Amino acid sequence: MCLKFPHRDLYPISITPFNWSLVTKLIAMAGAYYSYVLALVCALLSMATGGGALEPSGWLRAHATFYGGSDAGGTMGGACGYGNLYAQGYGTRTTALSTVLFDRGLSCGQCYKLVCDRKTDPSWCKPGVSVTVTATNFCPPNWDLPSDKGGWCNPPRPHFDMAQPAWEKIGVYRGGIIPVIYQRVPCVKKGGVRFTIAGHDYFELVLLTNVAAAGSVKAMDVKGSKAGSNDWMPMAHNWGANWHSLKYLNGQGLSFRVTITDGQTIVFADVVPPSWKFGQTFASNLQFK
Repeated sequence: MCLKFPHRDLYPISITPFNWSLVTKLIAMAGAYYSYVLALVCALLSMATGGGALEPSGWLRAHATFYGGSDAGGTMGGACGYGNLYAQGYGTRTTALSTVLFDRGLSCGQCYKLVCDRKTDPSWCKPGVSVTVTATNFCPPNWDLPSDKGGWCNPPRPHFDMAQPAWEKIGVYRGGIIPVIYQRVPCVKKGGVRFTIAGHDYFELVLLTNVAAAGSVKAMDVKGSKAGSNDWMPMAHNWGANWHSLKYLNGQGLSFRVTITDGQTIVFADVVPPSWKFGQTFASNLQFK
């Protein structure tokens, strides 16, 4: 609501009841106080809800190529450690990221919406379509080639080397490389977050898959079920989407506390039973929003 003050010209100078300099300062102070209160309320709401869900980012420019064949069979495995992308539910809508986007594997699981940039070069673009892909691999630099002639993934270029079926949703095959605009978007997944345990005694390597919302993990802790194991133990990022613990956790039920990169945290209590074995995968009933 806007407050209307009398115009100073309505009053003779000798009887003007307002100190206009003071009024101006008071209005500015009131506005600053309102902004502070609003920011404080928003911050408290964010803390109460454990962080906010990822909102789509603004549009940025990059380029995109493709690999893996028409069935995306050559995209299996990859630097995120997801293995068989069909079995894990990622399918053919996947991409490898250049160094600047991959962030040493901390971007694994993130989702991006891409559109071929017809304004930059319409030659090989399919109009009016977009595709959303999940980051599952790393596109390494090629220092033998210049960045604009084959070294597409050289730093500091943002680049997507997409599974061929995903790329062909927005580009014409003969083009080979297309300009794109992209934005990071929330990931949509079916079912709960999954945990696969590899490694050996005193080295539990845990792979997280099917992570919705931000898609990528910021921090992770583990807690065993045995007496004396009531404290959360921080895990370290190992590679790709894998996190590890150097504790002896054999024969214990395991709980995980996971924080994703939009700030949401979920405790997956007793998601792994005491009878677990290395190589097994355990699906939770919980998912990020």
